[in-house]
Amino acid sequence: MLDVYIPEGALQPDAERALLNRITEILIRNEGFDPADPVTRSVSWLWLHRPAGVYVGGEPAEAPHYKVVPSVPEGQLDEQKRANVVAEVTEAILDAENGAWPRDAGRIWVFPTEIPEGHWGGQGRIRPLAAILARLGGGDTDRARTFARERIAASRAEHSRLP
Repeated sequence: MLDVYIPEGALQPDAERALLNRITEILIRNEGFDPADPVTRSVSWLWLHRPAGVYVGGEPAEAPHYKVVPSVPEGQLDEQKRANVVAEVTEAILDAENGAWPRDAGRIWVFPTEIPEGHWGGQGRIRPLAAILARLGGGDTDRARTFARERIAASRAEHSRLP
């Protein structure tokens, strides 16, 4: 799931459409799936938000500022993959501007967010990571359960090491 905040008129319409597709593919790839897979794409949703205004230090921003919040089930992004998402999304936005604004990564914030296991809800019920992995991985539920346990354990171990 992606929430992308782009001020009205910041990008050319074609560049914006291509950017939203590119951001979707960045997240899918970093979660370990094939961006061309139709099943994976069908569950990859993006909400485009148009802020009424963006202010920096209490004053209207002089150039577009962007915020991207990729939300994934716990265990989908380790430290390196989160860093990849931040770097790749930032570059994608700067590329989409196509020189219309100064190439300044400081105008872009990306907040990869993990949704704790047992809190990912869809179709009226909780969707555990194992069920998501089984659906996207071809239906092998035993493999998906094992993989989900490993990913969640690794994520929790990583978070326990953070200061």
